[in-house]
Amino acid sequence: MPDPSENDNLASFISHLIELRDRLVRISVVVVIVFLGLMPFAAQIFDLLAAPMMQTLPSGAHMIATGVITPFLIPVKITLVVALIISLPWVLYQIWAFVAPGLYAHEKKLIAPLVISSSALFLAGVAFCYFFVFRVVFSFVNQFAPKSISVAPDIESYLDFVMTMFLAFGVTFEVPIIVIVLVRMGLVTVDKLKAVRPYVIVGAFIVAAIVTPPDITSMLLLAVPMCLLFEIGLFIAPWFNKATTAPAEHNG
Repeated sequence: MPDPSENDNLASFISHLIELRDRLVRISVVVVIVFLGLMPFAAQIFDLLAAPMMQTLPSGAHMIATGVITPFLIPVKITLVVALIISLPWVLYQIWAFVAPGLYAHEKKLIAPLVISSSALFLAGVAFCYFFVFRVVFSFVNQFAPKSISVAPDIESYLDFVMTMFLAFGVTFEVPIIVIVLVRMGLVTVDKLKAVRPYVIVGAFIVAAIVTPPDITSMLLLAVPMCLLFEIGLFIAPWFNKATTAPAEHNG
């Protein structure tokens, strides 16, 4: 005879899958609408992304496209990324609405600020990279280019480089959130993280040396913020851990 509890668990699991599907559909619809709305401006969006490079190139220099459909495909890819960024508040709302029913009251008060702050930090990392790091990196590269070379970057290679740097700096700015979550989950203590601080600093410079171009300035621009954000995470983690601990956990 079937166990009623098993049937209830199966029904609950299926209902969660249906809700997840519905929310993914809602996210996809909004992203597609934003993407289609931006498509007429795809060329201008690419020009905006290429501005840091173009400002450092010699007068009259241009980027090149070596593929047949590359001049169309690359702006479309960039426009899709921009559509995802613009749709981020809606995406976060759908994620919040899906996970909120399973959270305790004290967790609901802080999970939303945590999600919002992680998104804001990622965007801050991308903005820091675009407005400051790119100018330094591209100026360095073009400064050391031999006079016998005509600098004409390929737009596909440029997109790969830009996305890699955006991801590196976006993830770097997530370091405080990573520290906070690790401490809250009990995987590591603040004291332990403080004890391994020298290894974290060395690791930050190793990662920066791998990700950034081979110049000391670019490496410092990634490693130093990573170390500072690690310290911010250490400062905030105890407060967050206490604020999201249920009264029963305190008493137990």
